Amino acid sequence: MPEGGVSRARTQASRRAGFQFSAAAGPLPDAVLDRVQREFRDGGGNGASVLALPFTSQVFRDLAAQAIASLRTLLAIPEHYRVLFMHGGASAQFAAVPLNLLHGRSTAAYVDTGYWSGKAMAEARRFCTVNVAASSAATGYDRVPDPAQWRMKAGAAYCHIASNETAHGLQYRSPPHTGDVPLVADMTSDFLTGPLDLQRFGLIYAGAQKNMGIAGLTVVIVREDLLGRAHPCTPSVLDYGIQAKHSSLYNTPPTFAIYLAGLMFKWLHAQGGLTTMAELNRRKSARIYTVIERSAGFYRCLVQPEWRSQVNVCFRLANETLTPMFIEAAQCAGLFHLAGHPNAGGVRASLYNGMPEEGAEALARFMEAFAARNA
Repeated sequence: MPEGGVSRARTQASRRAGFQFSAAAGPLPDAVLDRVQREFRDGGGNGASVLALPFTSQVFRDLAAQAIASLRTLLAIPEHYRVLFMHGGASAQFAAVPLNLLHGRSTAAYVDTGYWSGKAMAEARRFCTVNVAASSAATGYDRVPDPAQWRMKAGAAYCHIASNETAHGLQYRSPPHTGDVPLVADMTSDFLTGPLDLQRFGLIYAGAQKNMGIAGLTVVIVREDLLGRAHPCTPSVLDYGIQAKHSSLYNTPPTFAIYLAGLMFKWLHAQGGLTTMAELNRRKSARIYTVIERSAGFYRCLVQPEWRSQVNVCFRLANETLTPMFIEAAQCAGLFHLAGHPNAGGVRASLYNGMPEEGAEALARFMEAFAARNA
């Protein structure tokens, strides 16, 4: 992969015709796309396309091992945690988590901070009693509930959070302390956007399509003592213990998605690692939030400042009849996929790892110009 820092990524970004701010999937850096293009027909030096690498081949096994090693270095993953490459999106883990971690208990704690934590709770209710330890629904999901006020019932098998809510645009600043109750986090939208103290978690999971590749792969990082506890009815492909025993090769893995994730991990190393990415993401989001705060009320962010997401900036126009005009004008300016979540409305700018600073700057300037024209 081409080496270099963030400046290299910025130079490559200039080749783009525009910027896409979709919350569903993040853009891939040009350096990664260039390498995929080069290796499209022969990704292993043996004449096999990277789209058709047999998962039983040594070429793929080496790629997967390199990807795991690179991820372990990025996150400083302790030895007693296992990295699993699982099929599908993070929604499959809404069921896999209770199936694997209840271990005969009937209750699990969940913290409700928006759309995705709500989806996780709804699925968990198929398998256990959900103890809603805290919720910010009453305030319109404008904050993360104070962990000191959480009420977890005795005997909870685990406590589940969504570390970043893409629909409403709020984010935990640090993982809460849950004592002896294992903390589980859906980190799909902010995984690898900054350093992480994994020792605070029992398990985290994240779909790849936002910050580390393409749809079809979910990374699970699980503490070893939580393995081997799955309910007997758990499908084998969702059993963390079985997948760990077989090095994520129990069934055919999403080979191309794993290959691409490995390239993304290398790219993140080349940018300077997760500390550098955290600062970059802070600057990108701060540029947009500054425009909102200085717009004299033309734009409004409903989330309290201390909980505002650094990867999903959600806001509204005070005159909401202008929202469709804003979205259309942005598209004409090369700024795509800015419509808010259907359940939340408004505008949403997603600034995942593959989004260069130029993209945030282009959006900020467009917002300033649009407000000047329509105030």
